[in-house]
Amino acid sequence: MSAWDIYIKQFSNYLRLERSLSGNSVEAYVRDVVRFKEFLLLKELEVNPMQVSSVHLQDFLEYIHELGLSAYTQARMLSGMKAFYKYMVFEGVLDEDPTVLLEGPKLGRKLPDVLTVDEVDVLLSAIDLSTPEGMRNRAMLETLYSSGLRVTELVELRVSHVYFDIGFLRVIGKGNKERLVPVGREALKYIKMYKEEVRVHVPVQPGFENTLFLNRRGKQLTRVMVFTVIKNLVAATQLEKKVSPHTFRHSFATHLIEGGADLRVVQEMLGHESITTTEIYTHLDRDYLKQVVQEFHPRS
Repeated sequence: MSAWDIYIKQFSNYLRLERSLSGNSVEAYVRDVVRFKEFLLLKELEVNPMQVSSVHLQDFLEYIHELGLSAYTQARMLSGMKAFYKYMVFEGVLDEDPTVLLEGPKLGRKLPDVLTVDEVDVLLSAIDLSTPEGMRNRAMLETLYSSGLRVTELVELRVSHVYFDIGFLRVIGKGNKERLVPVGREALKYIKMYKEEVRVHVPVQPGFENTLFLNRRGKQLTRVMVFTVIKNLVAATQLEKKVSPHTFRHSFATHLIEGGADLRVVQEMLGHESITTTEIYTHLDRDYLKQVVQEFHPRS
């Protein structure tokens, strides 16, 4: 058992027995510390809890910010780290708390651009499936939320890149880099319905035969059109948040991580530029990626 495992277990017992926190609260605090431990492993830093500096912690905060987590989630994760190191000082393991000078993200009055699971349900349920456009839009937004795609990756998605049999999408990301991304059952269901009931009736223009999501004229949708679809949907549901295609991507990452998914796996699925140079991500088992979505994604 590593030093991290030992102190995390002791921290958990302290919260439960001496602080009398609920099981959910203890689990949340412990999860935040485990996330930090994962981050250190990710960066191949052999640092035990007593060797952690404010620099390590600051790098971690920048990392989770880059991942696209909401300011609220970032602040909560910092709170977990602060509680852990306050405990370490309290127990006499450390003389100084490395989190003392750390500041979390400014929450301010602005609502974070991350949707709750309920808000996602409200938006998706408000789409009128009786129209061809509605069926297409539902498939698109289910895909955005289920796989965390960028809007450009969504509009450029190919029919031949949807692998219904294994539940994956082949995505061409930034810099023409390809990745395989698990896609949830709900999204696959609506993609299949759109493909078989709507797309077959669209007059496909030359050059767009393999483009999955088409406009009425049979051409690839523009990024602006996806923004407009979402804007109109938000207005129709009177949701008081600024929502864009990227909001679905952020929500995808946040809901997976808050549900307990491993940071490395979420980074792999997002295809983030900052981690594509790290070889560790290219060796993750595809079955494991799919399992993570099935276990931790709200719509799986």
